[in-house]
Amino acid sequence: MKMIDLHAPLDGKRVLDLGCGVGEYVRAFQQVGAEALGCDIERSRLVEGHARGARGLVAAAGETLPFTSGSLDVVVLNEVIEHVADEVETLREVARVLAPGGRAVIFAPNRLYPFETHGIFLRGRYVFGNIPLVNWLPRRLRDRLVPHARVYEAGDWAPLLAAAGLEVVEHTYVYPGFDNIAGRWPRLARVVRAVCYRAEETWWRRFGLSHLLVLRVRGAA
Repeated sequence: MKMIDLHAPLDGKRVLDLGCGVGEYVRAFQQVGAEALGCDIERSRLVEGHARGARGLVAAAGETLPFTSGSLDVVVLNEVIEHVADEVETLREVARVLAPGGRAVIFAPNRLYPFETHGIFLRGRYVFGNIPLVNWLPRRLRDRLVPHARVYEAGDWAPLLAAAGLEVVEHTYVYPGFDNIAGRWPRLARVVRAVCYRAEETWWRRFGLSHLLVLRVRGAA
């Protein structure tokens, strides 16, 4: 949340969480003063989100956003672009709905991260969990094991963004927050977080969990 606000200030802005799920980020954006909306293709998750108190949720795919052109200041895709049916069409829609001076903030899986976090399909059976070294396999083999989620190298972005009419304001990498271990081993989590956050400031950031891209419409200020 702080990272998004750092790169694209949220207070008073019109913000879309694309692929919002149950709307947790939508509520968080609203709490810091944003006029926030969320969209997702899974209606059941939107219903659950509404029951939890989230408002401003609509059913829509990233390739066909139901928003007026130039109507949004910030569009966030938090580990979503790897799942959409068409990356370029989704990014074109993001470019279309961004207002002048608007920013898109994208988090997406990094191929250099040593674990595949989406699980794998092995001999027709889904194996859940963080699977080591899968993303370092040849691309064709990796994609057979993980057909349900893409993964990105640094060089993958240029053609996608060019086709969508977007350009990079900033591109870096982030490590996970290790919330899964913080509840059971808080001291260990603090140590691991400290090491990883330090790595984000060095060459080792290239091995982080996710790409973090801040984008704008090509040629815009």
